[in-house]
Amino acid sequence: MFEELSQRFEAAAKSLRGQDKISETNIETALKDVRRALLAADVSLSVVKPFLVTVREQALGAEVVRGVSPDQQFIKLVHEALVEVMGGANVPLNRAPSGPSIILLAGLQGAGKTTAAAKMGLHLKEKRLRPLLVAADVYRPAAIDQLHTLGSQIGVDVFSLGSDERPETIASAGVSKAREEGFDAVLVDTAGRLQIDGEMMAEMVRIRSATNPHEVLLVVDAMIGQEAAVLTRAFHEQVGITGAVLTKLDGDSRGGAALSIRQVSGAPIKFIGTGEKVEALQPFHPERMASRILGMGDVLTLVEKATKEVKVADMEKMQKKLMEARFDFADFLQQMRLIKRMGSLGSLMKMIPGMAKIDDGLLRQGEAQVKRVEAMISSMTEAERKQPHLLAASPGRRRRIAVGSGHSAAQVDKMLADFQRMGSLMQKMSRGGFPGGPGGGFPGMPPSGPGGGPVLPQPSRAGTGGRGKGGMAAHARPKAGRKRKGFADL
Repeated sequence: MFEELSQRFEAAAKSLRGQDKISETNIETALKDVRRALLAADVSLSVVKPFLVTVREQALGAEVVRGVSPDQQFIKLVHEALVEVMGGANVPLNRAPSGPSIILLAGLQGAGKTTAAAKMGLHLKEKRLRPLLVAADVYRPAAIDQLHTLGSQIGVDVFSLGSDERPETIASAGVSKAREEGFDAVLVDTAGRLQIDGEMMAEMVRIRSATNPHEVLLVVDAMIGQEAAVLTRAFHEQVGITGAVLTKLDGDSRGGAALSIRQVSGAPIKFIGTGEKVEALQPFHPERMASRILGMGDVLTLVEKATKEVKVADMEKMQKKLMEARFDFADFLQQMRLIKRMGSLGSLMKMIPGMAKIDDGLLRQGEAQVKRVEAMISSMTEAERKQPHLLAASPGRRRRIAVGSGHSAAQVDKMLADFQRMGSLMQKMSRGGFPGGPGGGFPGMPPSGPGGGPVLPQPSRAGTGGRGKGGMAAHARPKAGRKRKGFADL
């Protein structure tokens, strides 16, 4: 999402290029483009008007900074205004002073409340807390079974009393169980409707009274656009919300909901769902989201994803193998699967500054290539994965891999040649060389080996064998004596 919004903001900034400074004349043209961008993104009109007033006042009152062009200054001001509209800073979950923290999830049917409950349960579990999921949606067919299934997948307990009990009775009993058995948090999944109605609101009020929650989180589908403002206002006025969870941010939504919720209700967005997998939940950081909207990337979230998936010991081991040119196909497959756990190639690339404009067609080609390589490696024997040089001398092995993976022999040969170039590059870098210089490197390819296949790097223990002073491992060691995290860290 946000691609169209990013392009329109860039067009607004372009209108200021070549100007000496921001003036009342040229700022109006840029603000008209911003207004069109926000309205096209389904941002509520009640949010757009004060946003434009803020940017205009700050732009005209800003001091001219030497070396900063008007378009750069304008982007900076828009970034600051976006951050402010979305809440200013990350707001953690409210924590109970004693006993379990009770979190009530509300929203319309189809917004993803049940999945969001499971995602938050996994998030809390990863923070070394013990959550309990409570199935209080007694109307939607299979809602209770869905929560039990998700709970078993992530290893989180689920409490239910079937579909014959009243939702407030189930929620109250779940809270009592959590208190008795020492759970750290209770996540109550409630029923929704296709649209806002009095019966749903009355039920939510009863559940709130029965549980006295520390958080009432409104689960909002990012695809609903301007309706997000109406939905948020209705729930806030009748039930009272303390925050929101924005789901389906990986879809084709225009992003208006992210810019409307905080301004309409005063309640912060606390989490965003970025995919269908149970792991696809992130704490919401307004400054990071503003950077993504403006095409600046989101390096901090990318680093957090990598840190979450990669163990320090595994990273040090892999670094050593790379430096000693002992990196094999089994390691390559492991790294590709690691990247897939972090998210799609497109979502990861667009978190890197300067890569937001990368063509979606190229990203799709890249993802297709990753799948092809994974299929080829999966068709290898364990010995071939561990000893890549076996393939260089055996056209028969390469033909078998091509047939087994459903690809041509030429595609297999190209994959092997690419792997060899990577090995040569890593080995040269470990000696302090530079790709493309004397002695080979990435641009060139060594001559073919026996049977017409590529000469793959031989397993060798020669090399530096150590970690450089500025290597990854030097920055990745965990700090001693870290305290257990609580809700304030989430």
